[in-house]
Amino acid sequence: MNPTPSSPLASAWLAAMPILFVALWSTGFIGAKFGLPYAEPFTFLFIRFVLTLALLVPLVQLLGGGWPRGARLWGHIAVSGLLVHGAYLGGVFYGIYQGMPAGLASLLVGLQPLLTAALAGPLLNERLAPRQWLGLALGLVGITLVLGGKLDPGDGLFQGFGIGALVSVLVALVGISLGTLYQKRHCVGMPLLSGTVVQYLGAGAVLGLGALLFEERSIAWTPTFALTLGWLVLVLSIAAILLLMALIKRGEASRVASLFYLVPPVTALEAWILFDERLPLPALAGMAIAIAGVVLVVKGRPPG
Repeated sequence: MNPTPSSPLASAWLAAMPILFVALWSTGFIGAKFGLPYAEPFTFLFIRFVLTLALLVPLVQLLGGGWPRGARLWGHIAVSGLLVHGAYLGGVFYGIYQGMPAGLASLLVGLQPLLTAALAGPLLNERLAPRQWLGLALGLVGITLVLGGKLDPGDGLFQGFGIGALVSVLVALVGISLGTLYQKRHCVGMPLLSGTVVQYLGAGAVLGLGALLFEERSIAWTPTFALTLGWLVLVLSIAAILLLMALIKRGEASRVASLFYLVPPVTALEAWILFDERLPLPALAGMAIAIAGVVLVVKGRPPG
């Protein structure tokens, strides 16, 4: 028996959804770091999407719920998939493949709430209270403190990687921000499960073309790669993405995007434990400031 919306179990689940999403989403950057030594980024992602679709399509048939109605909605969902999955994951994976630390990649795409909030007004007519804008500004200050510790003018743009990795991750940032807004505006009638299938079809087709045109498509099928791929398929591409879609459907795009501020500190902690990626004290202070910004954005919504 499903809990009613007002039951304690339902209330606990709604409260836990953002926390669970942040915990799961942060492991995507770690998975990229683990898997990319064994496969090129677009090839890696194409295989991930193929395996995910092989699981999701039967799940749609089993659980029902129907498919999107009409070619127009299919097209809108495919475009949102290109942005949310294709541009975002392709950019992050390529940036990490080019040498960007997983923690820093997470911090850069953590700027998403600023971009989403700035665009949500003209595109979705969402209004932010002054307290929320203060929170978004604090998030920018926090990210800036983190990036400041990585600048190395004597050895390229950043320590250990160049402009290509930075541009790639910025493409990911724009993709996930626009994708969040696009889905909110144009995919209102999207069935959650089957709509995700359409999104993966669109993103997978483009990433597969990228692998065909720009990569050698060689894969080292080691136990580490197989386990990483399994985690990314089951936990990230299915569980976390469906959770994200549910969060977008329930709340304003700018409030959902503010959750991404919490991903960088979690990712940085995981990267420090697993890969010894270290951040200086100012960067850690920047993370704390960014988290304070999240609190202001989430709690500062005006009533009504």
